[in-house]
Amino acid sequence: MATRSRGGRSNGHSKSVLAVLLLLIVALFGGVAASTAFADPKGQWSPKLGLDLEGGRQITLEPVVAEGAQQVNSGQVERAVDIIRKRVDGTGVAEAEVTTLGERNIVVSVPGEPSKEMLSSLARSSALSFRAVISQTTNEPVPRSLPQPPSVPKPTAKPSAGSSSTATPKVSSSPTSGANGVYPQAFSQATPTPTPTPSSPASPATSTPAASTKPANPSDTKWASQPVSANWVKAGVVEQGDTYQDLLQVYDCSDSDTRLAASTSPANQPVVMCDQTGQAKFLLGPVEVKGDTISDATSGPATNQQGQQTGGTQINLKFNGKGKKAFGDMTRRLAGFQQDSPQNKSAIIVDGQVLEALGTNDAITNGEAQITGSFTPSSGKQLADELKFGALPFSFKELTNDQISPQLGQDQLHKGLIAGAIGMVLVIIYSLFQYRALGLVTVASLLVSAVITYGAVTLLGTLNNFRLTMAGVTGLIVAIGMTADSFIVYFERVRDEVRSGRPLKAAVESGWQRARRTIIISDVVNFLASAVLYILSESNVKAFAFTLGLTTLIDILIVMMFTHPLLTLLARTKFFGGGHKWSGFDPERLGAKGVTYAGRGRVTIADRRAAEGGQV
Repeated sequence: MATRSRGGRSNGHSKSVLAVLLLLIVALFGGVAASTAFADPKGQWSPKLGLDLEGGRQITLEPVVAEGAQQVNSGQVERAVDIIRKRVDGTGVAEAEVTTLGERNIVVSVPGEPSKEMLSSLARSSALSFRAVISQTTNEPVPRSLPQPPSVPKPTAKPSAGSSSTATPKVSSSPTSGANGVYPQAFSQATPTPTPTPSSPASPATSTPAASTKPANPSDTKWASQPVSANWVKAGVVEQGDTYQDLLQVYDCSDSDTRLAASTSPANQPVVMCDQTGQAKFLLGPVEVKGDTISDATSGPATNQQGQQTGGTQINLKFNGKGKKAFGDMTRRLAGFQQDSPQNKSAIIVDGQVLEALGTNDAITNGEAQITGSFTPSSGKQLADELKFGALPFSFKELTNDQISPQLGQDQLHKGLIAGAIGMVLVIIYSLFQYRALGLVTVASLLVSAVITYGAVTLLGTLNNFRLTMAGVTGLIVAIGMTADSFIVYFERVRDEVRSGRPLKAAVESGWQRARRTIIISDVVNFLASAVLYILSESNVKAFAFTLGLTTLIDILIVMMFTHPLLTLLARTKFFGGGHKWSGFDPERLGAKGVTYAGRGRVTIADRRAAEGGQV
């Protein structure tokens, strides 16, 4: 009764494991179906193909260097190639090819039809920085050539050398501001300044204002009265000697040349920039936290302070030690300003544009920050990848954008699939010849493995942009032999137990205990080898390593959740359990003649022969 009870529990457990595997397969293809209906972009029922099998688009990029900046060197180009490759492959194994063309240009070949967002991300520098907000206004640029104020008459005749009114036209000819068409500086210039006579030395008060104009920190409003950096003058936005307050007034958010000047401003100087809508513009202090201090960047659902999702998408940043200290120092200072003050805000800047200007309640010293805004899950992940992999040394402009044909094409793919089919047929023939009906278990296991592999490759194409290249197909073909090897190890262990005189029910369990460790060790070694190859390799070799590692994991799943439970159930049938000569477990064919009862007082063939030998 006890034996029957154990057998019943074993049967129930095996059926449960097979049911779980079936649910996993249904969930896998349910995910494929859901991706075809709800994913953006839409998924498909077949695997995505790589550049060599499907073709794609080839883009030539040329660096954009600001006037007066240093020239492009080979080291910067190679760094840009590496960053662009990581960006393209950031969502998976996209199998893009990124190479240099000449000394300056970069050629990017992307499989399929890439989205406009992906193409634009290739050219962006994606240099992130944090600056303190000094002041904020609406985007209403003041024209550079303002009319003369009506209250100041234009001179009609050249004044005499001794005229005392020579200063008046000078003041009125350079208005500097405001809603009334006159800059604030004009009012201060209209006030006469006492000029010391040669007989009286300059009083100490004349040097005090100059000393007090030096800003104390990046949030100091005295930055507004500092002369602008040379890049603004070269761009024609302001004139030599103008201040950042002047720049804030005349800055036009819709002018591309103005935005380029903003993106190339020195990090140790203030800057004027606009937000994403182009409706607000900010005077910002020098850079306090640089993008190269980011250790990780991810995207996910936006949450509030209570951890509840708000329905949007946010980018989560983590800083290294240097960035953590700089960010903590900045937020500690900003938290000291009033909540409704612009100086309480920090601006998050990417490529010369303010993504967000957030108020600061308390100092943030944990080295983490969040960026929210009008992000979709796709655009949020794209920007997070760009920030994670680093900023390009410079931005690029697109020179050419051409459609390219497959390098190998469908003919080579068909040949690869035929080679895989031939390999599987040979494995099946060998299994049926060597293991008789037991070989059908091998066939069923290989078919289930093929179904799961197909579903996994297809779903990964939507979720992680995985594309199947010829090298990847080769990895799948090699995996057939690896998967069959696991079955052979298991079957041979069971047959060894049968040779020793155990009945098949007991032989399946004891053989599994001995084979399981060998199979797991073998697959772990294969997986580690493929993982190392994937990390250290590039291009096609990476695709081969990826599919090899994927099928290794599937092999463990199949042996654990299909082959072993199925063989356990078959061992309790009359055909297999009774040792039919076509079952593959025929004791006589295996050399285990004269099988004896192996119950509680187990007597095996080996034990009986040893006893008989001792009597002789």
